Amino acid sequence: MAKAEGKKKGGTGRTKDDERAAAGRAKAGPSKRDLIAGLNEDLSWEFGAVIAYRLFASLCSGPYRQEMRQFFEAEIPDELQHTQFLADKIVALGGHPTTSVAPVEITTDNRRMFELSLKTERSAVRRYHERAAQADALGETGLRIQLENLIVDETTHAEEIERFLTNWKR
Repeated sequence: MAKAEGKKKGGTGRTKDDERAAAGRAKAGPSKRDLIAGLNEDLSWEFGAVIAYRLFASLCSGPYRQEMRQFFEAEIPDELQHTQFLADKIVALGGHPTTSVAPVEITTDNRRMFELSLKTERSAVRRYHERAAQADALGETGLRIQLENLIVDETTHAEEIERFLTNWKR
């Protein structure tokens, strides 16, 4: 009976053993399709960050407006680099980059701008940790390392925002 199970099935060229092994691999970890979907999710959030930082730079007000504007404007090129990396990697993996933008919450309250930005940066760090684990599970070492570099970038952004919020009274 064991021999019969190992024989080729129909015209697929695959044996039942091959199919079982493939099913086991699918259960064992993420697929390339999962990784591409995750990278597209990350791309949509990076698009959202670019929009939020651009609008926050324009909407901030008060005596420290220039400093806040400079901060938000300085974040935009980093986020655009992230979108470029993600879109290029998605294509290299055989996918198609999304044009969707994650939801963007906009406010005219300066403190809230920084709170929203901090939330976004922390979320990016969490997502990139997940994506790095997916890449590692798929043997994509270079991608894992590049994602770890994005984690460093986003962590630095979060730390800078935390410093803005330190001792900021309501």
